Amino acid sequence: MNDEIELKELYQLQGELDKKIADNHQTTYASTQDDRLMALIVEIGELANETRCFKYWSKKGPSPREILLDEYADGMHFLLSLGIPLGASKTCYQVQKVDWSLTRHFHSLYKAVVELVESYDLNHYTYAYQLFINLIPSLGFTVEEVVAAYKAKLGVNYHRQNTNY
Repeated sequence: MNDEIELKELYQLQGELDKKIADNHQTTYASTQDDRLMALIVEIGELANETRCFKYWSKKGPSPREILLDEYADGMHFLLSLGIPLGASKTCYQVQKVDWSLTRHFHSLYKAVVELVESYDLNHYTYAYQLFINLIPSLGFTVEEVVAAYKAKLGVNYHRQNTNY
């Protein structure tokens, strides 16, 4: 797989949503950094849970594709938001297929995010985002699907802000 995902527009869209949230809730990137990092960890866990990749004791398959895409989009929102105050300049990522199990992939992603918590800098951020991007083929998604899912969730998030969610 030699796909690329271009994030320039998505960073801009996320920045606009972040501004609305900051205005609605009187917050800043600095005051919510730990919360956004925790939210990212939770969203990755929700995605892993919906894949059921680690549930060796169950014969039930993963949740429907739309649910997985929605959970992936939630993670994208927080990753984009975390990159903005770092001045994330890498906006084009290669989508790389990895030879790990999906469970191992989630382990690696969790580790990278925990390292980002410990060292909130551009290098750790870029590495974590690359691992997140590499989930796209592992989950059977296309770049177009995840961008569309992100934009759909963006609309939901604006609606939530407009209705005092």
